[in-house]
Amino acid sequence: QDELVESGGGLVQPGGSLRLSCAASGFSFKDYYMAWVRQAPGKGREWVSDIKSDGRRTNYADSVKGRFTISRDNVKNMLYLQMNSLKPEDTAVYYCTIGRQDTWHLSATWGQGTQVTVSS
Repeated sequence: QDELVESGGGLVQPGGSLRLSCAASGFSFKDYYMAWVRQAPGKGREWVSDIKSDGRRTNYADSVKGRFTISRDNVKNMLYLQMNSLKPEDTAVYYCTIGRQDTWHLSATWGQGTQVTVSS
C-alpha cells in the first residue's frame, strides 16, 4: 500500500525557515517524479515544486522560486522541501504526492499533510 507521511511544519515568523520531510513507502519511490502541493485556507490545492526521479531536474512555482529548494534521497525514500524567507502567504497545509506540475492532480497517493503557519 502506497503511503506518504509529511512532517516538519510549524509556526514561524516572516523571514524564517522550515524544512519539510516526506517519508514514502509501499511503492518504488526512486522511479517517480515527486511533488509538493499546498492548500491555503479557503483555497484549492496548488502545485509548489517537483523533482525528477533521479533528482537531477527540479521545477518551482514562480511564487516560491529562489526561496524554496526541493530535494530527495532515493536510498532513504525521502522527499524534502527547504523553505527560506517565508512569507505570510506561504501559510498552508503542505502535501507531498507522486507526479509533477502537469500530473500531480491525478495522484491517488496523498499523506495527511503538514501545517505551515507564517505569522508574527
